[in-house]
Parts: sequence; C-alpha cells; structure tokens
Amino acid sequence: MLQGMRTADFDFDLPAGLVAQEPAEPRDSARLMVLRRGAQTVEHHRFDDLPGLLRRGDLLVVNDTRVMAARLSGVRPETGGRVEALLVRPWTDLRWEVLFRPARQAIPGRGFVFESADGPLAAVVAGREEGVVTLEFERTFDPASVGAVPLPPYIKRYHGDPARYQTVYARDPRSAAAPTAGLHFTPPLLRTLEERGIGHVAVSLDVGPGTFKPVTVDDPRDHVLHAEHVSVPPSSAAAISEARQTGRRVAAVGTTVVRTLEHVARELGEVRAYEGWTMLRILPGDTFNVVDVMITNFHLPRSTLLMLVCAFAGQEFVLEAYRQAVTEGYRFYSFGDAMLILP
Repeated sequence: MLQGMRTADFDFDLPAGLVAQEPAEPRDSARLMVLRRGAQTVEHHRFDDLPGLLRRGDLLVVNDTRVMAARLSGVRPETGGRVEALLVRPWTDLRWEVLFRPARQAIPGRGFVFESADGPLAAVVAGREEGVVTLEFERTFDPASVGAVPLPPYIKRYHGDPARYQTVYARDPRSAAAPTAGLHFTPPLLRTLEERGIGHVAVSLDVGPGTFKPVTVDDPRDHVLHAEHVSVPPSSAAAISEARQTGRRVAAVGTTVVRTLEHVARELGEVRAYEGWTMLRILPGDTFNVVDVMITNFHLPRSTLLMLVCAFAGQEFVLEAYRQAVTEGYRFYSFGDAMLILP
C-alpha cells in the first residue's frame, strides 16, 4: 500500500457539461478510450470496435444484476413535504434499508405515505445509523408496483426509456444502481464477440448505497464501503478457472465485476462458486489476482471507482488519460463513454 495516500490525489477538473445526461444511441456507438498499460499509450475508438481490440479466447465477465424499480415518492402527511426513498435491500417482509431524501427528514418514529398502484403505502422510520435508514412499511408490496427505476441524482434531464438504464443481459432485480460499464453492450455485439471466440459469463454484485457514498475522509484507506451481496455461479467459476489455467485473459466488465472476482479470490484462494458479501475496497498498491483486462466507464473525481481504476492501470497514467478525456470531450459517468484497459 502506498504511503501518504490522500483522497485529494484523485481529484481532477471535471466540467459539469461532461456528465452525460443521455445515453449514446445505439448503445455500442459510445466512444471508447483504450489504455495499454505496457506501452503507456492511449487510443480513441468506438465501443463497437471492441471485437477487434480483444483477443480470441478472452473471457468477458459481466454483472447480470438488474436495477430494482426502487424509487418511491411520498409525503410527510403533517406538512405535505415531498420525500423520496430508494429501496436498497429488505431486512424483513416489512422492513427495508433505504436511501432517504431529504435525509434530515428521516427521524426515527416519523411517518410518511408513499404513492403506490395499490393505494397509499404508509411507513415509519424504524432506525437510522450512519446515513442508513430503515423504513417499516404497513404491508408487504411488490417494488415494481410501487417504485420507478432510479436514475442517479446527477442525471437530471433524461426522460427516455428507463430500460436504457438496464444492461441487455440483466436478470434478477436486486440493485439500487446499474453496473454501468455493461450498458454499452448490444445483442449483435455480443454475437460478434462470440463469433470471434470471445465468450462471456455472468456473476452478480447487487449494487448498494456504497456506490452513492462520497469519500469524505482525507485518507481513502479510512473510507468504509457498505456490504454488497455477491454471487458466482458454479458454471461461471469453472469457465473463469479454465481461462486462467489455459493462459487466456479474464476481462472484467465493470468495477463491480473486478471487486467480485478479486474478493472471491482473496477469500478462497481462487475463483470458485461463491455466495456472500463483500466490502472490498481496492486502492493503488493492491494486487490483482484474477482480472487481466478491464472495461469501465469514466468516474467522478475522488471516487472509490476512480481509485480502483488507478490501482489497476497506474495512478499517473490513469489521471493523465482522464485529463485527455476532458480535453477530448468524453462523456462521464453512468450514461457516458467507456474505457478499455489492456495489458
């Protein structure tokens, strides 16, 4: 681990206009910056160039979690003040962990009423600890009948199809946010990759509130991530192990996949079938045991996601690439452009 690391070391100037408000259409027409770690070079492509940039035999690993219809709109009956609750995970049939806005209103014992297709849905703040709020609802409900797919708070002008904030291979709705590196894939692109001998398997990391939590401490080693559920199916674990044993590269689609695979390798000594929780934080100086190639989006200054990318490709190299991205007008964050990091 590097000595004297500071959160401010991962800062850069990001003009507000570069935070993407709409996705590229079609999905795979987004720009793709290619970083080659060995040569320390930067190239500029489109995402649909990916089949020609990877090798036959490379194995893509994707995160197939789906974003829950989890954004609930409600009011405080006494005042009529509007509130919003973002469902994160259920504790019981009636109790849910949520992100609550405005946070100051989430006072234990205070009641709210949320809109629902099945009629008003009352809830009481049952607890609050370190920004994590627990709501107890008056009855069980299906999130799909109550909530809307939650776009990140920095996307303010998008009114298009909510499905664009889901990957084309998303399955079970368990996440509070999308694994956004995968938003660029289309079924035709996946077929082209398969035809060129580049397969893919899926793992799951259910994105939780940690993805929204800014790093507020001076030393990022003091930043604590929330626990997130991860799952590696036996078939995916076998394919990843075979790729590694035969000298083929493992290409992680997104930081969530990187954290999943590296967590499991640290826990078990190798990638095997797994189901559990991770709080893994990856910083410069950490080692990577599984991932050879990474596909990721462009992240915000001082974020744990940027720190992970710096750990993978080198801090100076990545930050210089980010400065180029700003100069070249690349689009940042969830609906933004992508980066491919090669050995």
